[in-house]
Amino acid sequence: MHDAVIALLRQDRPVELPVWRSFWDRLHDGGLRRGESVALLASLSTRMPDRVTLTALLDSLAERLPAAGSGEAGDVGAAVNIVGTGGGPSTFNVSTAAAIVAAAMGVRVVKTGSRAYTGSLGSVDLLERLGVPLTSSYEETHASLERHGIAFAGAFVYPPELALLARSVLPLDSRKLGGFVNALGPFLARLPVRAQLTGVADRRLLTGLRHAAAHLARGGKRSVWLCVNEAGADELLSFRPNRVYTYEGAEEDEFVLDPARLGLSSGSLDGLRPAGGDPVAYFREVLSGRCSPAAEETVCLNAAALAVAGRLTGDWRTALDTAHEVVHSGRALALLTLLRSETAAHA
Repeated sequence: MHDAVIALLRQDRPVELPVWRSFWDRLHDGGLRRGESVALLASLSTRMPDRVTLTALLDSLAERLPAAGSGEAGDVGAAVNIVGTGGGPSTFNVSTAAAIVAAAMGVRVVKTGSRAYTGSLGSVDLLERLGVPLTSSYEETHASLERHGIAFAGAFVYPPELALLARSVLPLDSRKLGGFVNALGPFLARLPVRAQLTGVADRRLLTGLRHAAAHLARGGKRSVWLCVNEAGADELLSFRPNRVYTYEGAEEDEFVLDPARLGLSSGSLDGLRPAGGDPVAYFREVLSGRCSPAAEETVCLNAAALAVAGRLTGDWRTALDTAHEVVHSGRALALLTLLRSETAAHA
């Protein structure tokens, strides 16, 4: 059995960088024994890895990321990403809606995502139904940002080892077996962004994810905002206080974002449930404000956070007002229509 698996099972020593490198090499070569990938994923998801192990895991996967080419952060300005860790209550695609609203506000957005984890549709599933493609290279991502102010990045931004690991445990579902690795996904992508907003659904993972966020920020790759709330949603909520941990370079801070202080009304998770039988039609209704107050306010709060994290503004109320304006003026829906129509024209 590989040393990485043994160390994780026994919890008697950290898994250091050379051992992780060896594991990924063996995975690539097809040299792992049957069940070793399952044991590794199960161990990571059962116990929080120690700091040395987690740092080495992050570094070992960062080494295997594709070259970013011409789409580095400096080429695209203050782009931001919004992506949750998955899990939590089933809601409509809040982060995808917030990304489009923020882009309509003038925030440059590179959005990552995945297929469904607990919701009816993940962001990738929804975009597929909408007819909005994911980019397949940094050059395509840069071009989409220049044309529309938003790009939905495909799997190329992640280490290929993640896909290999998922395939190696088939027919088991890696999303359920590898909960911790799924949650770590937002910190593993190489993206042309300078800020990232990530909601954490499972508070048990918060300690490890805070370390991952700090490690990413210290590397100078981007600043990270982590948000949690008592409802267990992996996005900011407009009807519950949200605790936000911020990481900028070597600096770490935290604050409570209380929606009531921003004049947002009360609501509940019921207002974020997917409504109606057609998720595409409902998503369009959300972008045009024809939804519950909780849905509109939650989307706008997350869009405002992207504007603040991306330094488009430092005024939360101004950002919120602008988010509501682009929704009710039709600008958010118009951006979605443009993205869909351009795809159809090139089909």
